[in-house]
Formats: sequence, structure tokens, C-alpha cells
Amino acid sequence: MQAQIKTKLSIFMFLQYLIWGSWYVSMASYLSKTLQFSGEQIGLAYGAFAIGAMIAPFFVGLIADRYFASEKILAFLGIFGGLLLFLLPEMTTFGGFYPMLILYCCTYVPTLALGNSVSLHHLENPKRDFPLVKTLSAVGWIAAGLMLSFVFHGELSAIQFYVAGTISILFGLFSLTLPHTPPMKTGKDVSLGEILGLDALALLKKPSFAIFIACMFLICIPLYFYFVNMNLYVTELGWTNSAAKMSLAQVSDILFLILLPILLSTFGYKKTIFIGILAWAARYFFLAGSVDAGNMQTTFVFTAILLHGVCYDFLFIAGQLYVDGEANERIRGAAQGLIAFILWGLGAFVGTNLAGISQAAYTLENASGTIAHDWQGIWIYPAWGSVAVLLIFVIFFREPKKVVKLDAEKS
Repeated sequence: MQAQIKTKLSIFMFLQYLIWGSWYVSMASYLSKTLQFSGEQIGLAYGAFAIGAMIAPFFVGLIADRYFASEKILAFLGIFGGLLLFLLPEMTTFGGFYPMLILYCCTYVPTLALGNSVSLHHLENPKRDFPLVKTLSAVGWIAAGLMLSFVFHGELSAIQFYVAGTISILFGLFSLTLPHTPPMKTGKDVSLGEILGLDALALLKKPSFAIFIACMFLICIPLYFYFVNMNLYVTELGWTNSAAKMSLAQVSDILFLILLPILLSTFGYKKTIFIGILAWAARYFFLAGSVDAGNMQTTFVFTAILLHGVCYDFLFIAGQLYVDGEANERIRGAAQGLIAFILWGLGAFVGTNLAGISQAAYTLENASGTIAHDWQGIWIYPAWGSVAVLLIFVIFFREPKKVVKLDAEKS
């Protein structure tokens, strides 16, 4: 039975990230080179995902956790989101594109927290099995990059949204095959705070958890410079099939997802997350150094790309497992919603907008009207920002000696 559940959850993760990877990586290049959007507008567009993440906990708490089984909500969000993606190519002005993208992100982002919650609920040993199930998300992202580059040649085309929309509908239909997960917060004794997921805020009473959340927010500010700017950077370097080449990041993602359970058991949360933040700092220093690296430029850029497994898994996945370990069954979904709010919501909103502002500030136009960017100036700020977060984390975060679960009804 567990083998069947893990197979279905793995396919679910594959499709979920196949959708995301089909448009998120290359959208900046499409908006900049095809629609001629400014740096600030590109930053705002990526911030639409963050707006969806900030709305998601309320949607999940008020509707999904209260009234409907998770697999049915996931099916609705996937199908409706696919229809919205089909409409995005029709929006060629920022005034039309931006609100439609926000609406779409409000349907997609809740699937991330819901999917994690369903997985953690049904897996017998989440600390061992969740990273392995999550491995298929990286495979989905790789498949998206390869498909977009080699099948559709769509980095600069609106076809990326048609591809993502088709996959989203398939994702919605497949969600109906997931194990039944009834709403966890039914009953007359459920408070409004619990419905909205606010009970998870009780975890902030623990100093180590509060420091962890603060560091997650702070590291999100520099890390979103990568997601907003990276595809545009390599496009301006003259790379072809950039989405496929950037999908090498997910090759390292798979490797380190497999290693993550071993490393967590060996090093614990603090050292693992420390390595993740350190990798982000190293990634940006490689990118800043690549600008004037001459013959070493390609090596530096690929090194930055291949660091992704350490950057993402040791920070995001380890962080989700840490949160799951700190929460009890009653507030597990709310706790996952809280970390999603920080990683993909508040932190992402600040980070993507600052990345867009930085991109605009370092935009250059030559005599012929060609637009380019001062990339060394763009990359150096997130490099030193990551170092600052690393110091805060090392000094203040304390590794929990054992998992102490809070009683939500007493909090």
C-alpha cells in the first residue's frame, strides 16, 4: 500500500513541477525581449507568485481544510489554473498580463502547500520518504526545460503558457487518484484562528523556530534575484536552449534530495541549513565573478547552476521537514502553510520586487538602442546579502535536541 501511495505522490510532484518549470524559468526573457516590459514590471510579474502564496494559507484554511477533501481541491485548482494559463498569451500589455498572472498564481500556489500536506499525512516515515518522493519534482522541472527548449523552442514565445496550461489540466485530473484526504478542521469546536491557520503562529513562541522563520524570510530576499534574473542573464550571454541548460540545476537537485535524509541524520538541521545558505552565497559570488571571467565564464555560470541542489534542498526541503517535526498533527497543514507563506509569499514578494528594481537600475542602452544589463552590479548585492543571513543563522539558531510538539489547543 505504501509503495502505491509513494508512486502516486511521486507522479503528482512530477506533474506539479512540470507545470511550474514550463513558464517560470523563461518568463523573464519572454517579458523582456518579446513584450518589452521594464525591469520593475518583470519584478512585479514574478511577485505575482508571491501574492498567490500570501493568499494561499487563507484559501486552504477557509475552504480546503474546512469543507473539501484535499484531492478534490487540487483537481479544481489544476483544471481552472490550466484555463487561466491559456488566456495569458492573449495579454500583451502589462496592465492585462499582470492581473491575469496574479489570478493564475492564486490557483497554483495553494497546490504546493496542499501537496506537501497530503504527502506528509500519508507517508509512514516522512523524514526518510518525503525527500525521495520530492525527487520527482526535480525530474518534472528538468523535463519542462528540455521540452520547452528542444520540442517547442519556446523561451521567447508565449507557447510556454499553452504548454503549462495543458499539463495543469492533466495534473488536475490526476489529483483525483490521490489517497483520500478529508478536511482536518471540521467540527463545531474549531476556532477561526485554526481555520485560518493562525494556530501555527504559536510555534513562534519557541526562540529557535522564530529565528528559523526570520532567516527563511531574510534569505528569500537575495535568493529570488536568481529566479528573476538568471534566464535573462544567460540569454544576454548568447546561450541557446537556455531552459534546457538551466535544467541541469535539477540534476543536482535529484542527487542532493537522495542524500538529504542521510545528511539530516548525520548533521542535523542547523548544519544542513547552514550549508544551504552558504551555497546561495557561493552561487552569487560565482555569478558576479563570471561577468569578467573570460574563458572561465561558462565554467563559473554552470557551477552556479549546479549548486542548485544544495541551495534548494538543504534550505527549502530541510526547512519543510524541520517545520513538520515541530508541529503536531492538528496544526501540521497550518505549519506548512506558514512556511509556504514565508518562502513563496512574503519573502518572495520583497525579493522579486527588489530584483526587478535592481535589474532596472543596472539596465544599459547603447547607441543603437539595444538593451543590456550590468550583471556584476546585479549579482553582487544578493551575494553579500546571503552572507549576512548566514551570520545571523549561525549566531542565533539553536539545534533542537529533540522534537517537542506543541499542543495547538493549549497554545
